[in-house]
Amino acid sequence: MVDSGRMAAPHSDDDAVGKAYDARLVRRLFAYVRPYRALVVGALLLIVVESVMQLAGPLLTRWVIDRAFPAGDRALVVNVALLFVGLLVLQFLAAYFETLLTSLLGQRVMRDLRGALFRHLQRLPISYFDRTPVGRLVTRVTSDVESLNELFTSGVVAGLGDLFTLIAISVVMLVIDWRLALAAFAVIPFVFLASRLFQSRVRGAYRDIRTRLARVNAFLQERLAGIRVVQLFGREDAERARFDGLNASHLDAHLKSITVYALYFPVIEFLTTLALASLLLSSGFRVGSGALTVGTVAAFLQLVRRFFQPLQDLSEKFNILQAAMAAAERIFGLLDTPAAPGLTPTPDRDARVAALRSAGVTVAFDGVWFAYQDDAWILRDVSFTVRPGETLALVGHTGAGKTTIVNLLLRFYEPQRGHIRVNGTDVRELPVDVLRAVIGYVQQDIFLFAGDVASNLRLGAGIDDAELARAAERVGADRVIARLPGGWQHELAERGASVSVGERQLLAFARAIAADPALLVLDEATSAVDSEIEADIQRAVAELMRGRTTIAIAHRLSTILEASEILVLHHGETVERGTHRELLSRRGLYDRLYRLQAGDSVSDRSALKDLESASDETDAVSATRLPTSATPG
Repeated sequence: MVDSGRMAAPHSDDDAVGKAYDARLVRRLFAYVRPYRALVVGALLLIVVESVMQLAGPLLTRWVIDRAFPAGDRALVVNVALLFVGLLVLQFLAAYFETLLTSLLGQRVMRDLRGALFRHLQRLPISYFDRTPVGRLVTRVTSDVESLNELFTSGVVAGLGDLFTLIAISVVMLVIDWRLALAAFAVIPFVFLASRLFQSRVRGAYRDIRTRLARVNAFLQERLAGIRVVQLFGREDAERARFDGLNASHLDAHLKSITVYALYFPVIEFLTTLALASLLLSSGFRVGSGALTVGTVAAFLQLVRRFFQPLQDLSEKFNILQAAMAAAERIFGLLDTPAAPGLTPTPDRDARVAALRSAGVTVAFDGVWFAYQDDAWILRDVSFTVRPGETLALVGHTGAGKTTIVNLLLRFYEPQRGHIRVNGTDVRELPVDVLRAVIGYVQQDIFLFAGDVASNLRLGAGIDDAELARAAERVGADRVIARLPGGWQHELAERGASVSVGERQLLAFARAIAADPALLVLDEATSAVDSEIEADIQRAVAELMRGRTTIAIAHRLSTILEASEILVLHHGETVERGTHRELLSRRGLYDRLYRLQAGDSVSDRSALKDLESASDETDAVSATRLPTSATPG
């Protein structure tokens, strides 16, 4: 058994730190920055102004000490003080507008990236979502994009500003007095060593934080989604204890990162003080001999302080850059995932949809084989044809391949062998938007969006209110809508949680009918409604199916008694086909399924034994009937 207290390991790509700098990723990132070049240029100019202002203070200090004080020139002191205040105001304005521009740049790049990600997500094949956790995709669009925002607002531009400040201060120090400059620079190797150690430690700490936060998020999402089960089985205390453990683990990871920072900053402060001591020591004898002025020493003391601050900041910028590169790699990995084929909008879509509707839709499966993985075949040599006005019902045990047939028809997946044709045209040659525009699909697991009832039934299509009302009336959904506060404008909760399962199915049925489909696909459309509502729906469906093509998946065999043809599927193969009466007369698998559901005089246990025997018989019959079809070839 699996240990219930053990959390699944997070995905490796979520834990990857990535390169500190990747030129390929940077080029792709700057494609999103290029439309906002003016913001980048403006921010860089303001950073230059801000850096120059930082040099002005020490130089003015030197001027006052070396000239104004010895001469007793109060006017010069006042003028320098006023100039200093003016420069501080200018530095404040430059910093304010630089922050404004970089924040605006980051937000706009985030908006464009999130838009690109969402557009691409909607075009990915369904198989991608089958194998990719939703939480990971949400992280791509939220947290990873936010990491890139930090890169632009606090990373790249600010890092360039720090580099410019370092170079400018170094040049000024060397120009004023190269001996003092070298004395101050003596501790720089130790600063780089401390920063390197800090980067390696904090990188591991950040990775632990991300990993443990992912575990907290996954645990929280799962428990909130299954809160009914938690409360039903009285698991509140046990789940709280498990959450406390995950929460404490996340706290420990944060404390480790805090410890690293708590060591790093005092070390840098100590090295800065050491540089100042070295400066004072090397300047003391020269000041006494008159080779160096007090003002120059005072200016150097301020410049050294301002020199080490950017060095300290650059170490943090390195971590921001590293996190951004890892985030960019994950984001562009998602954007590089191939989209589903055939999703390019069709220019003459409306005309082609109208032509299909007027002609009626004929669906033909011809020797279709399909496997989700390798050669684990879900469908084996399935063939059938259903024409306008006909209803094809798909029957079989769970996993027989019924829903897979619908998924292939809707082109959520592509068959490995065989052909699916609509009006004689292979669906792979038919634009997806044209194909799906003529299909009305009612799923067993109904999905309604958070929003008002009308928008859920219309889903952006150009259906007026009168048509919408008629569609709801035909299936009895109008009575459901009338009971809701606000009627058509009633705001549904997420996934339609504010209405019952049966009411959701009625609304979904009205949604399908409102689109006036040429092909109806019903996946056990009446499984969650009571007998009275089911009877109303069956009458509406019978009227609606007239002249249309219908494919219905049925678990309740009483709903498909009038189907034109019934396909009985077993392990992905068609083992029986015919009308309801024909299949009953054969006394095969369908007959046993029907008697089991109808509550025949045979006991449940006997019926189950019959069903198992029927399955074994059908396997033997299939092996005899299809000796050359065991594998596609």
